[in-house]
Amino acid sequence: MKFALASLLLVSVSTPALAVGQLPANVAPVAYDITVKPDAKAMTFSGTETVTIDVRQATSTIVLNAVELKLGKVTFDGKDMPFAIDDTTQQLTVTLPAPAKVGTHTMSFAWDGKINTTSAGFFAIDYKNPDGSAARMLATQFEAPDARRFAPMWDEPAFKAKFTLSAVAPGNQTAFSNMPAARVTNLTDGTKKYTFQQSPVMSSYLLFLGMGDVERKTVMAGKTEIGVITRRGVVDQGDYALAEAKRLLVYYNDYFGQPYPLPKLDMIAGPGSSQFFGAMENWGAIFYFEPELLFDPKHATQSGRDRIFTVVAHEMAHQWFGDLVTMSWWDDLWLNEGFASWMENKTSRDLNPTWDARASAVAFDREGALGLDATSATHPIIRHVETVDQLGEAFDSITYQKGQAVIGMMESTLGDDVFRKGIRSYMAKYKYGNTVTDQLWTELGAAAGKPVVDIAHDFTLQGGVPLVKLTGATCNGGTTQVSMTQGRFGYDEVSKKPQTWRVPLTLGPIGGPVTSTIVQGAVPATVAVRGCGTLVLNRDKGSYVRVQYDDASHAAIVRDFSKMALTDQVGTLGDDYALALSGDQSLDRYLAVQAAVPLDASPLDWSVVAGNLRSLTNFFQGTPLEAPLRARTIALLSPVMKRVGFDAKAGESPLITNLRETLVGRLGYSGDPDVAAKARAYVAALATDPNAIPPAIRAPILGVYAVNATPAEWEALLAITKAEKNPVTRNTYVQLLGTARDDALAQRALDLLKTGEFTNPQKAGLIRAVAGRHPEMAFDFAVANRDMVNGLLETSTRSSFIVSLGTTSNDPAMPGKITAYAEKNLPEASRGGVTRVLSAIAVRKQGADRVRADVAKWVSAGN
Repeated sequence: MKFALASLLLVSVSTPALAVGQLPANVAPVAYDITVKPDAKAMTFSGTETVTIDVRQATSTIVLNAVELKLGKVTFDGKDMPFAIDDTTQQLTVTLPAPAKVGTHTMSFAWDGKINTTSAGFFAIDYKNPDGSAARMLATQFEAPDARRFAPMWDEPAFKAKFTLSAVAPGNQTAFSNMPAARVTNLTDGTKKYTFQQSPVMSSYLLFLGMGDVERKTVMAGKTEIGVITRRGVVDQGDYALAEAKRLLVYYNDYFGQPYPLPKLDMIAGPGSSQFFGAMENWGAIFYFEPELLFDPKHATQSGRDRIFTVVAHEMAHQWFGDLVTMSWWDDLWLNEGFASWMENKTSRDLNPTWDARASAVAFDREGALGLDATSATHPIIRHVETVDQLGEAFDSITYQKGQAVIGMMESTLGDDVFRKGIRSYMAKYKYGNTVTDQLWTELGAAAGKPVVDIAHDFTLQGGVPLVKLTGATCNGGTTQVSMTQGRFGYDEVSKKPQTWRVPLTLGPIGGPVTSTIVQGAVPATVAVRGCGTLVLNRDKGSYVRVQYDDASHAAIVRDFSKMALTDQVGTLGDDYALALSGDQSLDRYLAVQAAVPLDASPLDWSVVAGNLRSLTNFFQGTPLEAPLRARTIALLSPVMKRVGFDAKAGESPLITNLRETLVGRLGYSGDPDVAAKARAYVAALATDPNAIPPAIRAPILGVYAVNATPAEWEALLAITKAEKNPVTRNTYVQLLGTARDDALAQRALDLLKTGEFTNPQKAGLIRAVAGRHPEMAFDFAVANRDMVNGLLETSTRSSFIVSLGTTSNDPAMPGKITAYAEKNLPEASRGGVTRVLSAIAVRKQGADRVRADVAKWVSAGN
């Protein structure tokens, strides 16, 4: 799935003990045969199921999962049986008159269920056709614990089974699933029954069913049919994804050493949205919300096109890492998400070399992981999951981006060929099965001919970020003696508690040979490095670590910044900015590096600088420093904008195109009058030409307009939103309504939540947008209207959504308000999101306090 910290905590890496609510293993499914008949108008469906089970140990009670299902009948070996559903544990218990014998048996179920308005279980996506008529697509979303809302199942990843799915669809619609249709039967009432081929053994969360008035377009990649399924009229927008998926399938078949095993691979585009996910790796039927899959050249930016590639690459990687080989329990979710995140970057590097994907991962993905991991809200990559809310919380930047970084570090340490050999062995050995993380380390260690588990455990079984400090460097006779110490990097006191790692580290002079070492323990170490010159720690930024230099070495870095590799440039910008916020060094060091970025530097350098300027401004939002910071931002970035220009040029690098988006947005949000005027002119032209805004800058231009909107302009945007028939464009406009800087307009946006104008997912996106600039207003509104807001949300987000609205608040009262809300409304086990929000607020305040004097001096010097 694609999409958003205590001290040392060790977690078992063997098969975990039974979690609260986890099913007993004495009975397991072998094969399901499920038939459902939806009534999309009534938002209900009926279902029947026969499941072949394996009784592994004699038992008189059979426990599986079911929730929000009204069961009418349950049989065991053809005989009716009593049953009970516990809504708290989401378990269905069938009681037998006598213990079932060990061996194969059959059970059957009949039930009625509901079709949801948000993406949990079986859900509906409402949209408008080009002629303005209402349309409804049906789809399923089962990860993590929501297959049980569709049918009674052993809804845990270790209970793999085969699935035969049948569905009754209206005669003018098409049904689609993981496997191709084996047959389609016309029924007497004008409907059609689709019966799909039996699937390979797979986990329940990967089952999929979709239905609607759709089109399908295909290409062949070897023996595999790759398809795009869309609402009618936009299937050609899937051409880019189809072409890239074909390239990716060839790449993955080779990389994993296991050919994709299903006969087809569909990519389904849904015209909706979710608070929880953008795409889902259902085996053979990957579901995406439209912006993640469809490329509309009249409206989409280059960054949107790039994202389509990375999301498709991510979800397709899951077809092996997650679908073919699946974690045994959610403790090891990172095996799915960390690896798929790493693979999206690796394929970008190999298949799109002009993207500078390695440096991009250092600039953005790495920083996303390090940000959360360096706070008191950190947690190990592998952590025990017991409750549904804890499972929802597991889909965070540590699972995804830190997982990605650690996998990249292991590849960098072992070498590409050795690492791939280990991955191929892992895939061959465990295909169609379940694993825990140590089984991966075993295969990588065997490929390398040496154990890797010690280093791997240091980075997966404890939270936190290592910090390696260069304390001195002396060159004699072509060799540099480097002194280093190791500690822990953190933004707050909890995350600064002593802790060490075995850190694989490469270092060497700029342009010179690279020396590899392992920095371990708290005792200072001396390493002999080949060559002399300006020394760079963590060359190419392959290891998951912050680095800090002594004064002389840092001065050399500033002097020779332009000579460093791009990965080291963006990594140094990231490290120095973070070290200022943590209080480990002055902000002046970062500002010196920032000043060394030349006007003609890589677009990635300037993207990082723009992002850090945005961060600083947000720290001081609503304070006297906000206005001078915005003015300094305009002064720094305007020359870069002039060099890049507003108009895209034929043949320019995608990185230039993406930087243009960043600059337009940052300058416009900072109040640059020229950019704001352009935005107003472009949006005014939409009245007569829906394609008036050039695609390369459409998203930031709309954002700038919305942020700076006057009441009259906001009303004009509302009118455009109401008239818009394209569901994706409409979703965008709805969120823009919540981004206005003006307080009164933010309140107008919140008032829209009580109307019937928008869908539930659109309303959830709207309140989230308001919270970006008005966190206190959004949080207070949500608390006062808790039941209404929770009704807009997917169940997996309810424990964290409302509290997260206060994340960007600088109000000293906000932590107390969040704590009071949590104590009143959330069980103790469901407060992981609260911990993260309170930590983020505290870290931001501490960071602002640490750099305030330096910022004041800097903006004063620039005026």
